[in-house]
Amino acid sequence: MLFNSFEFICIFFPLVTGLYFVLPHRWRWLLLLVASCWFYMAFVPVYILILGFTIAVDYFAGLWIERSEGRKRKLLLTASIVANVGVLAFFKYFNFLNESIAGVVRGLGFHYGVPDLGIILPIGLSFHTFQSLSYTIEVYRRHQKAEHRFGIFALYVMFYPQLVAGPIERPGNLLNQINSTVPGTGMLSRFDSERVIEGLRQMLWGFFKKLVIADRCAVVVDQVYGAPEHYGALSIALATYLFAIQIYCDFSGYTDIALGAARVMGFNLMVNFRTPYRSASISEFWSRWHISLSSWFRDYLYIPLGGNRVVKWRWYYNLMIVFLVSGLWHGADWTYVIWGGLHGSYLILALVFAPLLARFTRGIGLDRAPALKRWLNIFITVQLVSFAWIFFRADSIHDAGTLVQRLFQTPLALDDLRQLLADLPRSMLDLTVVLGAGFVFIDPIYDAWVKREQPLPRGLAGIALFAALLMAIVLFGYFGSTSFIYFQF
Repeated sequence: MLFNSFEFICIFFPLVTGLYFVLPHRWRWLLLLVASCWFYMAFVPVYILILGFTIAVDYFAGLWIERSEGRKRKLLLTASIVANVGVLAFFKYFNFLNESIAGVVRGLGFHYGVPDLGIILPIGLSFHTFQSLSYTIEVYRRHQKAEHRFGIFALYVMFYPQLVAGPIERPGNLLNQINSTVPGTGMLSRFDSERVIEGLRQMLWGFFKKLVIADRCAVVVDQVYGAPEHYGALSIALATYLFAIQIYCDFSGYTDIALGAARVMGFNLMVNFRTPYRSASISEFWSRWHISLSSWFRDYLYIPLGGNRVVKWRWYYNLMIVFLVSGLWHGADWTYVIWGGLHGSYLILALVFAPLLARFTRGIGLDRAPALKRWLNIFITVQLVSFAWIFFRADSIHDAGTLVQRLFQTPLALDDLRQLLADLPRSMLDLTVVLGAGFVFIDPIYDAWVKREQPLPRGLAGIALFAALLMAIVLFGYFGSTSFIYFQF
């Protein structure tokens, strides 16, 4: 079930939320668990069995780890990791690995007869695998007590607002809220009109980003990236910048709907985005983009590898490993691996050349203009991130190569837009560019309001600001129940 579908907006969400506040407290967890199962089964019903298997494995692993000592604890944790990663690897990476091996074997002139499996990746498998793994790891580290009620643990993994595309929650936040007995939080939350309004505002902001910005940008992006050999540098650059806006609005829009829906019921999910395109470095970008994933890799992969507490070459190695794995997490294709490798390379090169860059900026006096220096760094960061998005969005390595080649080898001329204008209505292209550019300026303002980091104007002014979003959705929303980009991960 898609957040932007009629079924969710008009039936599922109001019905589940209404029942949540009507039912006695002791039944609310069961309502949410059943609703979450129904929500997930709306995609491919049989895949609920896969989710049930990983939930059962990690539930019992948590109990046994808590009761065990020494080597047995590590063996149980290893079994949990192998089971979860094994399921993920089978469904997500078998065909990718099989095709890669087949290419090498056939390139050497040998016959390779292992066929691909006709399997569809379960929705959100990467997300709930990581969320479930964080539980067993935290129990192993004695940072979290094992959950003894199977239904409560199942709800922690399956909580419908963030089930299929995050944020990737930790047990210390979501599971503890589900277990909370403090009035006003978790399962005993009472109806709070102010909190409900705040949640609905955040959902509205998410719908605006998805329907008005992301889905409109997608029309232009799909046209250019679907046939890159037909377009020149200007069209490819425009489509790439629009994709940078599209993927941010699509993913952060989903997250805002998820956080808003949870907030209406009294749950506080972790913030997953903080205006990432205002970052002045790649390192800062990853502290603002998909925060739940980047912090997951930091805590469970980067730090265990040694982090930056090792010799310099090993530090660089750790960074690259994390970003290559991050790329592979996003998708079973070499384009994602290259995307991750680019970001790892950006970080390593920034560290290597940091002293030289510091001397250069001092030498030209840029340190005496900190605001100008920051905006210049933001501009450079956006270019680097946007270039890497080419590999993320391209349908294949060949298409990525074509896009890069034509981006740098064809003239940057307005004539290049004639083909794009011939393929798309002028009004569609103009409106998409205007809305995309306008969003860049309003995003930090509305983002701070929905996150309660800045006070919302009171009275009619506050109402008008969100009424404008609703009006924009009605007038400019691109309705078609298009899926969210991160559902495929």
